[in-house]
Formats: sequence, C-alpha cells, structure tokens
Amino acid sequence: MTAPRRLNLRGLRCPLPVLRAKKVLKSLPPGAEIEVLATDPQAPRDFVAFSETTGHVLVSSTEADGVFRLVLRRAAD
Repeated sequence: MTAPRRLNLRGLRCPLPVLRAKKVLKSLPPGAEIEVLATDPQAPRDFVAFSETTGHVLVSSTEADGVFRLVLRRAAD
C-alpha cells in the first residue's frame, strides 16, 4: 500500500477540514488513505462523525503539540 496523501489543514476551522478531506477522498480509489493535519480542537470529533455518516474508516487519530493527525481510508463504492 502506498503512503497516505497528506492534507495540511492546520489553521482551518470547522467545517473546512472535513469538507476538504471529503473532496480529496472522493477523487481517490476505494481503500486509499489520506492523512489530515489539523489544529481545530473539534477536528477529532468532526472526523468521527464524518466517518460514521459516510462509511469511510477513521484509521487513527493522534495529537502532538496541538496538531491532530487523522488517517482516513476511503470506503468502497
């Protein structure tokens, strides 16, 4: 599997990180992953809700020094 595509969404506030990630996921094949870097404190919760409603998989969610790193896998069509 190739490395996830990285989206640097630091500094953006809700709902922009989710909307930008959604757009990129739509352009990728099923099973592809993206890595989102975000500083919005709501990002982890927003991406959990996004995954639950879209079927995409939130592979991991970590935080270091105020930056959230979220890895998402595109759902099968």
